[in-house]
Amino acid sequence: MEYRTLGRTGIRVSPLCLGTMMFGAWGNTDHDECERIVHTAVDAGVNFIDTADVYAFGESEEILGRAIKGRRDDLVIATKVNGAMGDSPNRRGNSRRWITRAVEDSLRRLDTDWIDLYQLHRPDPHTPIEETLSALTDLVRQGKIRAFGTSSFPSEDVVEAQWAAERRNLERPATEQLSYSILARHAEGNVLPLAERHNLGIMAWSPLNGGWLTGKYHRDTPPPADSRATRNADHFDYADDPVRARKLDLVDRLTAIADQAGLPLIQLALGFVLSHRAVTSAVIGPRTHAQLVGQLQAHAVRLPPDVLDAIDAVVPPGTVVSPDDIGRTHPALADPALRRR
Repeated sequence: MEYRTLGRTGIRVSPLCLGTMMFGAWGNTDHDECERIVHTAVDAGVNFIDTADVYAFGESEEILGRAIKGRRDDLVIATKVNGAMGDSPNRRGNSRRWITRAVEDSLRRLDTDWIDLYQLHRPDPHTPIEETLSALTDLVRQGKIRAFGTSSFPSEDVVEAQWAAERRNLERPATEQLSYSILARHAEGNVLPLAERHNLGIMAWSPLNGGWLTGKYHRDTPPPADSRATRNADHFDYADDPVRARKLDLVDRLTAIADQAGLPLIQLALGFVLSHRAVTSAVIGPRTHAQLVGQLQAHAVRLPPDVLDAIDAVVPPGTVVSPDDIGRTHPALADPALRRR
């Protein structure tokens, strides 16, 4: 497997990053199968694994901690902080108080002495970025984390964090994890060019657009019983009639491009994400071992210009089919109190 440098960290990572959001109560409750997913991925050359404290409220980290025993030194482990881990308003967010507690909890659940990449899962409008960066800088200097980054930060927040770190002589965020796929290309006009300018490592989450680009959904055919559209109908845009119709049409056209290129749609989708010059790794999040096997070969896919041009003709650069695919709504758009005197 060809490894890539993660931004300016000097850490070498695989182009496919194993995401573990589906480990535990949120997806696969068979811990043995989850551990087998980790072992198969690592045996195939994947050395980059991503989780978060909030995934199944710590269960994902615990499963991963058991799976990497005896192999920890060869792996790059990333986790995140920000999501609510209890009813208390202080058990969430990006404050120094919570970060210093949350990192200890993650270290314990992962059963490791250090975290390679600690990420702010979302921005925190209630905490000055300087306080957050100061707390993370201290963790780097204590050796508890090797580097830190952000996730689903808009371009202005990415720039503010870089500027604040330089002004305060603090460690700078080294990565950004963002939503990016053929059906969600919003980052091409903002964060991805910005990442190149600041030498940020980029991890692309949902490169298969929540399963839409696996080929499992078809017009006039009910979704599979074990699909996300069936299991999480209230939290998946399959239930949105206009979005569903648009995505089904695009998937049909993209499948034709994949067939002409001699590739499964999954490999076309992952190859597209990995073709962007700013992307370091595509985060795959298999729920089952069979899903993992179907995705692993994509690391070697290299899409030629004519195939990328054909994709651009069907889904133009910058296109976002569903706003939900961006992964974050600014609080000012959701809370009337932030728009009124």
